[in-house]
Amino acid sequence: MSASGEGAAAPRKAWAGLLAEAHALLPETVELRRSLHRFPELGLDLPRTQGAVLDALADLGLEVATGSRLTSVTATLEGALPGRTVLLRADMDALPLQEETGLGFASQVPGAMHACGHDTHTAMLVTAARLVTARRSMLAGRVVFMFQPAEESDGGARHMIDEGVLQPAGGRVESAFALHITTRFESGTIHLRPGPTFAASDLLHITVRGRGGHASAPHLALDPVPVACEIVQAIQTMVTRTVDVFDPAVVTVASLHAGTTTNVIPDSAQIHGTVRSLSPATRRLVHEGITRVAHHVAAGHAATAEVTLTDGYPPVINDPAQTRLLHATASALLGPDRVHHLAQPLMGAEDFSYVLQQVPGAMAFLGARPPGLTPEETPDFHSNRVVFDENALATGAALYAATALEATGRQRPTT
Repeated sequence: MSASGEGAAAPRKAWAGLLAEAHALLPETVELRRSLHRFPELGLDLPRTQGAVLDALADLGLEVATGSRLTSVTATLEGALPGRTVLLRADMDALPLQEETGLGFASQVPGAMHACGHDTHTAMLVTAARLVTARRSMLAGRVVFMFQPAEESDGGARHMIDEGVLQPAGGRVESAFALHITTRFESGTIHLRPGPTFAASDLLHITVRGRGGHASAPHLALDPVPVACEIVQAIQTMVTRTVDVFDPAVVTVASLHAGTTTNVIPDSAQIHGTVRSLSPATRRLVHEGITRVAHHVAAGHAATAEVTLTDGYPPVINDPAQTRLLHATASALLGPDRVHHLAQPLMGAEDFSYVLQQVPGAMAFLGARPPGLTPEETPDFHSNRVVFDENALATGAALYAATALEATGRQRPTT
């Protein structure tokens, strides 16, 4: 394999046999995954999940640390040889959904479910730690295993960065990798692309203020409802007429609320939604456009508009060189026919973006669609009916481990 990571190559000696070993460990991986799935936890406070991860790592001899203000786990493996510092990340939190899968290990916590597959991410990374630790004598460098809370709610990755996850003893993290499971793709396949992979996601709130009155005499009031409707329509036109289709944005108004009854014109109307974009330039353009349109449409009707745009997660932007390395490693591990170029990014958001703002790296998708089903008939992540094929977890664990072993030894220090 070339220094740039281009093309597939035969597995390196350091990680030959990983896939077979990952399959041998699959029962343990599945057991941990199901244990986490039964008892999901939300947000930054995941004491039961953190404890399960700590127990699973206890016999590996890793340098383990927990967060001082959040229930994170950082485990560091020092190799026998000098080399680079590589981070592998898994998120651990669940979503506030009521599970309706009918699985025998379904959530036992009302209103909470691992609907995004973070239980699978965590179990795969624990198994990867076991696989890499078994090859410590051949490891050139160090591997940081990052188990983070609050991907779905509070940017747990940002909190872990603040607490030093990218600055382990011995050297700063030089590259970082993550997997995200999905039923969109055939089980056991890998899908990735350089550049934008997930979008930035920001919150939109607009308050249109008019003047209330009786529904029978709108001429004596200033009705904010049609003004709000016109703003929603004008924003959609603004997006299609000002944003480059090859650097897209999606503005979704998910809530429009006004009034309390049928015969009263309200004083105000509320517009709430999200703004998604793939580049800082488009993000800025759309924010400015929404503010301009809302103010001017409202002013045209003698009303006013108050616009609040709150920045959420930035876009996940895969580094081209690290994407090539991950692609080549996956091709060598699984066969080139199991690794595919992702044609377009997803407009969802992911807080691994905070890590990739600090160090080069890449996120890939792991297919886990149950056999015999089509994408159209298979619920995907964030559905309370999603079911992942657990056989794919061996593929993910092996790829995590192979990527760490490959990336740590890529650029050894010269003497």
